[in-house]
This record gives sequence, structure tokens and C-alpha cells, in this order.
Amino acid sequence: MKTVPENTVTHSYSLKVESHHIDELNHVNNVVYLQWVNDASEKHWAILSNNEINAKYFWVCLRHEIDYIGQAFLGDEITTQTWVGESKGVKSERYVNILKGDDLLCKAVSTWCLFDLKTRKPTRIREDVLELLSVE
Repeated sequence: MKTVPENTVTHSYSLKVESHHIDELNHVNNVVYLQWVNDASEKHWAILSNNEINAKYFWVCLRHEIDYIGQAFLGDEITTQTWVGESKGVKSERYVNILKGDDLLCKAVSTWCLFDLKTRKPTRIREDVLELLSVE
């Protein structure tokens, strides 16, 4: 498991597995884990960013790499942990762990690309964004 680095800006939130998360095998469907990865990323960015930044930029996901390790079932309490990895050029890495108690169910690393809101083209991650993503 990729452990959460101590010197990064992290975000965690919890949720309970509901019936719409469950597939015909009676466990959480893999697509639901992907949605949780995306939700964690969006929630964390919403906390880090501000109106000024959001008026200039938006993120587009280029790639998700997901390892499914365990299973979750109806009623389970789930925690997502997310943090930002290396950010350079136009790309930024984001890590997400999904846990049930201390058990790792899923781990993901996603590559996101920063876009300029006006031009709708990729743009270099500048200092104003790097400050939001960097270590505490």
C-alpha cells in the first residue's frame, strides 16, 4: 500500500456502502471504486482551491491506474484517503487509498492535466496552483 506521506496536504472522508453500490456478485462494483476515486479527487481540489483559481483553471483526468485488493459489502464503512504526488509541467499525480477499517480495498494513482479555462488548452502548472498542491 502506498502510505500517505507525512508532509503532504491530504484529505479523508468516510461513507457507507449502499445498495446502489452493489453488483450481482453482492459486493461493491469496480466502477463504484473508480467513482469514489474521482469523488475523492474532486472533494480535495474543492478544499484546496478558491474562486480565483477556479476562474482560471480546470483539471482533466488523463489516466487512472487502479489495484483492487479487497472487497466491500452492503453496510460497510469506507474511508477514502487522497493526496497529491508529483506536479510538473501540465500534469499532476493524485493518489487515493480506499479502506475498510485498516484493510486496504483499493489503491489508485491518477494523472491529471491542468487546463486554462479561457483557451481550453493544457497549461503549465504555475506557482499559484503549485502552492495549493505542495507540502504543508
